[in-house]
Amino acid sequence: MNFKKAPWIYDTDVYEVNLRQYSEEGTFNAFLKKLPRLKDMGVATLWFMPVTPIAQKNKKGSMGSPYACSDYVSVNPEFGTLKDFKSLVTIAHEMGFKVIIDWVANHTGWDHVWTVTHPDYFKVDPLTNDFKIASGMDDIIELDFNNPALRAAMIAAMEYWVTECDIDGFRCDLAFWVQLDFWLEARQALEKTKVLFWLAENDPLENPAYYRAFDACYTWTWMHKTEDFYKNNQDIRILNSLLHQYQSVGKGIGLHLWFTSNHDENSWNGTEYEKYGEAAKAFAVHSFTWEGIPLIYSGQEMPNLKRLQFFEKDAIEWTGRFELHDFYKTLLHLRKTNPALKAGDYSNENTLGIKTSAENNVLAWLRQAEEHKVVVLLNMSSVPVEFTVDNEHLEGDFTDVFNKVTHNFKQQNSLSLPAWGYRVFEK
Repeated sequence: MNFKKAPWIYDTDVYEVNLRQYSEEGTFNAFLKKLPRLKDMGVATLWFMPVTPIAQKNKKGSMGSPYACSDYVSVNPEFGTLKDFKSLVTIAHEMGFKVIIDWVANHTGWDHVWTVTHPDYFKVDPLTNDFKIASGMDDIIELDFNNPALRAAMIAAMEYWVTECDIDGFRCDLAFWVQLDFWLEARQALEKTKVLFWLAENDPLENPAYYRAFDACYTWTWMHKTEDFYKNNQDIRILNSLLHQYQSVGKGIGLHLWFTSNHDENSWNGTEYEKYGEAAKAFAVHSFTWEGIPLIYSGQEMPNLKRLQFFEKDAIEWTGRFELHDFYKTLLHLRKTNPALKAGDYSNENTLGIKTSAENNVLAWLRQAEEHKVVVLLNMSSVPVEFTVDNEHLEGDFTDVFNKVTHNFKQQNSLSLPAWGYRVFEK
């Protein structure tokens, strides 16, 4: 199927909103006050973790998981009312944001309304003759997508949020746990209402076929391999090889979502600084300048240095000092203003590797679109490096986007980077 693509997805970024932990209030109205700051930073798309109510039966912790839904067409009272959410979306749209919501299709909580009204929508465990627990997570139960009535009801629930709240797309939780033909059916149906952004929690290196239904997929393998690279001092060729694999699987098909943290990673595996240490900002630069779409998680702009509890109230400890606001603002501005960083541009060799004299330490590449160019240099090692750059494609004056200093690679092709350092130039 050839689906329509929302044109704005090629220039966008995604900011994940963990509403429960975003403020002490943890409400739509409290978050509304943060929009001017995020607008100034350059955020384009707001992704809200599930806004639906949470099942109480067999819930984890005192508050439960947002991913254990009890009703697909209601709002979690913890966050406010439907009117509050609609107002938030309207104001966000007026400010230029796009809004997408988390959609958890694979499973629900144990006391979802359908367990009473339509128990046939669920899979049954033959050993217990009860609802089937989803992959050992005992607070959720699996839906049966072989049931046409369930599929129709799920699509109707998704359409509700589009028609009632005018959202702009879905981030689909564990998309690869749901059979692909459902997503194809859902997208075809919802496209009649609005052209949406479809983001799958799915790694295309493992399930490339899901690009048939989705605009963008997660780069989970890259995220895990880069952590392993940093902690175990691995060979940089591993990173180069992985980037080439992603380019091959996505080229002309779909977009990649790059990230250093999100709600799962932060809560269960640690903050980006626990995972990447001094390399955290270098890997963030990669996320914003390689082919694809970058993700920022709530609090990374401060930065947040603690793991946020998942099933309890554990608000981000905002200090009022947004130390990385300008760092992200610079990268977000560059993405929006330099066509070389436009995602999905396969009209030419948009991304070219650059040879350096320190190839065991430095990742270097050029993004280009006609006369527009962006050069990225990352020191992927724990030692400072001095090196020369192959300047074959680097004619004329470039500007360092962080310090605004002009650099001419033809006149000076030797550079230095501190340990885990980075430089980004544009023309």
